[in-house]
Amino acid sequence: MLTIRSLTKRFPGTLALDDVRFDLRAGEVHALLGENGAGKSTLIKCLTGAYRPDGGEIRLDGAKIAPRSTSEAQELGIGTVYQEVNLLPNLTVAQNLCFGREPRRAGMIRTRAMTRAAQDMLDPYGLDIDVTRDLGHYSVAIRQIVAIARAVALSGKVLILDEPTASLDAREVKMLFDVVRGLKARGLGIVFVSHFLDQVFDLSDRVTVLRNGRHIVTEDIAALDRLSLIEHMLGHALETEVADHATSHDAVIARPEMLTFRGMGRAGVVGPFDLDVGQGEVVGLAGLLGSGRTESAEYLFGLRSGGTAEDIKGPIPIDTPRKAIAAGFGFAPEDRKTDGIVAELSVRENIALALQARRGWARPMPRAEQQRLARMYIERLDIRTSDAEKAVGDLSGGNQQKVVLARWLAMNPRFLILDEPTRGIDVGAHAEILRLIHELVGEGMSLLVISSELDELIAVADRVIVVRDRAHVAELTGAEIRADTIVRAIARHDEIGEVA
Repeated sequence: MLTIRSLTKRFPGTLALDDVRFDLRAGEVHALLGENGAGKSTLIKCLTGAYRPDGGEIRLDGAKIAPRSTSEAQELGIGTVYQEVNLLPNLTVAQNLCFGREPRRAGMIRTRAMTRAAQDMLDPYGLDIDVTRDLGHYSVAIRQIVAIARAVALSGKVLILDEPTASLDAREVKMLFDVVRGLKARGLGIVFVSHFLDQVFDLSDRVTVLRNGRHIVTEDIAALDRLSLIEHMLGHALETEVADHATSHDAVIARPEMLTFRGMGRAGVVGPFDLDVGQGEVVGLAGLLGSGRTESAEYLFGLRSGGTAEDIKGPIPIDTPRKAIAAGFGFAPEDRKTDGIVAELSVRENIALALQARRGWARPMPRAEQQRLARMYIERLDIRTSDAEKAVGDLSGGNQQKVVLARWLAMNPRFLILDEPTRGIDVGAHAEILRLIHELVGEGMSLLVISSELDELIAVADRVIVVRDRAHVAELTGAEIRADTIVRAIARHDEIGEVA
């Protein structure tokens, strides 16, 4: 039904899709998997007309297509339902289902006809609800099904489900899956994006894995097990571990304890965990997307409330990011464009942000001091910019990441959290950031590094904590820090490691 060949998409400083191929059959559920930055969202946006590819072709029912908007993609037969339902909760179910194509007479909406049409649209899904009630009165699962019904009515050939179960409980997931199986039986081709591997094995017929913007594998789900699928996603086969770990891992190095965290986390987000961090130590967090890695970091930085922290002097209040910054903590987030940089501000202003926050807005930093900091870190981190006054949004992804790091280094933190510090940057910038991590450790800074790149964790971490199913399930030290042990701990945590 759908064929993609040699699809390429470039952004400044980033090759988001590199010669990607994908195909979808009528009457199948095809899982599209990969960690953040793998290219899943970019591929979907090219399919749905939100992005224009730079190369390659898309064919639907054998005919070449190039949708220029989401509405044009819908007219061609491609519909999408996202995790955050793009419907209007303050309108009725019927108004949402018929929005933009309401039955009219003499320009007036025929309310009764719209109600009947909405009910007819929902009947095939076994959904017995009052379509005259506002959509906001219903659960997330019901809204998902309403969104699916609308997408199918508008499109009717290809349905893309992007993380549809992220906010659903087990009963709601079953209800949604029953709907999807019914659509499959009607001959729709369904692309299923999810980070819940159990659901992928339960629902899917085939799976395609993307990694770093490239096609890795397409396989029948029956031919894969959980371990091999994780290997494809993370990029490591157990039999080719070679020299995956540095000789420094052959012995566990004792470090002076600097920070102690107790009872961090909360059930339903990430299970309560304890963590001790030594001075000059790098603790790695490994796990799949959605496992609870980022949520763990958010608790340590006060973005989420739960647990206690202390150092040798006593308790440290970190129940808000402001207090965490005051305690000497820094956090470079995974999504630098949304949570890291302020694109419209200059490189200078972005670098000064954290230090200014710690000083308080009643004590503004002199512009000369901001300029001095900017010059120092532009040189130290080799930030490629024409000058410090250039808008940071105009820089490449790697240079934006360096600006975010410079912001926290300017504050001279004692504990720095790096969430996917090298995602979406070129090879040169990647190597520079890893060298910087070693340099910071040499200066006595402690770091928590979250990464989907196993080589990255192996290269920098003194310990690796494995996170699976929103719980810390294993701790690897010394010679255990290898690709095969990390992958096995992610896949089946009861086989290896110390259960946290």
